[in-house]
Amino acid sequence: MAFLDPAWLVLLALLLDLMIGDPSWLYARVWHPVVAIGALIERGEAWLNHGVRRRRLWAGAVLTLALVALALGVGWGLQHFLRGLAYGWVIEVALASSLLAFRGLHRFIKPVERALRLGDLNKARKAVSQVVGRDPNRLDAAGVARAAIESLAENYSDGALAPLFWYALTGLPGLLAYKTINTLDSMIGHRNDRYEAFGKVAARLDDIVNWPPARLTALVFVVAAWLRLFRPPLAALRLIKRDASKHRSVNAGWPETAMAAALNIRLAGPRDYGDYQVNDPWIGDGPTQATAQDLGRAFTVFWTATGLLALACLTAGLWAQFSALDLMQTKLVLIFLL
Repeated sequence: MAFLDPAWLVLLALLLDLMIGDPSWLYARVWHPVVAIGALIERGEAWLNHGVRRRRLWAGAVLTLALVALALGVGWGLQHFLRGLAYGWVIEVALASSLLAFRGLHRFIKPVERALRLGDLNKARKAVSQVVGRDPNRLDAAGVARAAIESLAENYSDGALAPLFWYALTGLPGLLAYKTINTLDSMIGHRNDRYEAFGKVAARLDDIVNWPPARLTALVFVVAAWLRLFRPPLAALRLIKRDASKHRSVNAGWPETAMAAALNIRLAGPRDYGDYQVNDPWIGDGPTQATAQDLGRAFTVFWTATGLLALACLTAGLWAQFSALDLMQTKLVLIFLL
């Protein structure tokens, strides 16, 4: 088996993440790569984020571009070194898998479904507060279920499929750069007095790198829903075309609308974040009263979509192996199948 072929590397990283995720025993002893990235961002922000708005805008841009350049350089150096070793692919797969969040996403949101099925609203609120920013104490059972489904859909795109996509396309350099951009956005890409200027470049860059994966996630969800007999694909695609742009995020509306279409419910809409409220329009055309059963079906879409990604990687690997494709051709086949 050509383990250095990108399709096999991507497949193995995906499978390793599904099997073990981020082992707590390991990351209690060493820094997780994202924790290390976050520490650099935190120090840079404390050092640079002061002064007038224009200065903070430029300082945030410098920090963002410097950290992305560092990630690209480190990724290129690691990839060059590891692919020169006889079994360097083992370390590369382990590193890549640590930057995927398929298992972690399931681990954080599954307790919400369990609590809702047991009718324990307080426990469900506490569980959902780990993954969403809205005020959990103001959510009823339907609101908790909707929040969990929205988080599952959006984070599947930027926490699971997007890093897999950029790893398939650009290897470790692109994967590390993507995770750096995504972490920058989560830490400094907020629209408030402290970060609106300083994090503007990070937020815009995050929109750019998540543009293709968000739309790809929507398509994968459509196929997954069709395979599970939840929603015909043409009806789902029409709904996505109608409602995805209603979302305040240029990217999040795509996977969320696809999930709403798959489950025949409505998502987004008015939301309470404690110190402020948003009055966004609803997306989807079903009822707003989401249930634990709807969240369970969302997990069915989640796992079916993940199986489709694994199948795409396997198909690309076999195609490359038996068709004697070169590296660039293999990457194109893999991206096409993803």
